[in-house]
Amino acid sequence: MYKPQIKVPATYMRGGTSKGTFFNLADIPKDIWENQEIKDKFLLRVVGSPDPYKKQIDGMGGATSSTSKTVIVDKSKRDDHDVDYYFGQVAIDKPFVDWSGNCGNLTGAVGSFAIKSGLVDESKLVENGIVEVRIWQTQIKKTIIAYVPMANGVVKEMGDFILDGVSFPAEEVKVEFVAPVDADEKLFPTGNLVDDLEVPGVGTFKATMITAGIPTIFLNADEIGYKGTELQGDINSDEEALARFETIRAYGAIKMGLITDIKEAETRQHTPKVAFVSKPQTYNSSSGAEVNANRIDLNVRALSMGLLHHAMMGTASVAIGVAASIPGTLVNIAAGGGDRDSVEFGHPSGTLKVGATLKIDGDKIEIEKVAMSRSARIIMDGFVHVPADTFL
Repeated sequence: MYKPQIKVPATYMRGGTSKGTFFNLADIPKDIWENQEIKDKFLLRVVGSPDPYKKQIDGMGGATSSTSKTVIVDKSKRDDHDVDYYFGQVAIDKPFVDWSGNCGNLTGAVGSFAIKSGLVDESKLVENGIVEVRIWQTQIKKTIIAYVPMANGVVKEMGDFILDGVSFPAEEVKVEFVAPVDADEKLFPTGNLVDDLEVPGVGTFKATMITAGIPTIFLNADEIGYKGTELQGDINSDEEALARFETIRAYGAIKMGLITDIKEAETRQHTPKVAFVSKPQTYNSSSGAEVNANRIDLNVRALSMGLLHHAMMGTASVAIGVAASIPGTLVNIAAGGGDRDSVEFGHPSGTLKVGATLKIDGDKIEIEKVAMSRSARIIMDGFVHVPADTFL
């Protein structure tokens, strides 16, 4: 029996240097949302995965880790928050949705979407000014605050804020990740600022493994054969290099206690991230613009879903900001060492500044917040049409 497509209200948005399909949870049929298998199949089909051609031609995805994303937002069940936020990182060529982490870039669009969707109480809204939207990220169980600008009673999207990795200016949205690591969590899962990470068949490397923002494994660029100024084409075209990074990521995940068996890494592609750092060096970004060593503290490159990211993931930026503020980590050392409350780093598309507010008392480290600036814009809204026979 023929099953026609179903249509579900959706909004396609850019947040930071990512894009994704946003849903108001109230618009998703209950029989889809409440069944994990059906929900994953639904979102896979929305984005156009799995696609053996790795193009996502038949869906909303853009065939990169930055554009194969879904966001679901709901009125918060918590009295001290406005909305609950769910994030699904959709694999491109595999039938898999990773719910293990957050997208820091799309977080910059969650507040705007929440206001546009009527999920923020009208009493909080202003005609002109800034609205503080308190977001509960359900997977990582953390509070994020988005400071959303409004003008003439609507979200102000257009402005003159330039975010490297985004072609056009927009209005700045400040985002704070509040207490990204709980008091009873281990900021450094191994208990060390720097470990020797042994990777069979690849080598042994110095590594800083941290859980702030998103679990991240930081390596020194020179130890793995890189300068730290690489662009996507330098790494993503090298299948052997990508395989080595994935092996490093898998063994790092075991060392961090995120998985117990190496095969589990295949079903946990979103976390942990692997990044490599170097001292500041001048290079030309992917747009051709020069990034001068004098304007940055260090260079950082990071991989997401198996490929070098075109800019920097927001959650990894949180990890960078925190690690840079703690003397003795590889990130801090690459940035010149010592005490600091912010860092500006070079990435493939340009630079990004991130600030961290910490309290350090001997071995006790309390992270109060990490702040950065994003921007967001609605690209399209209406309905996404999904073939029903693929998930029902």
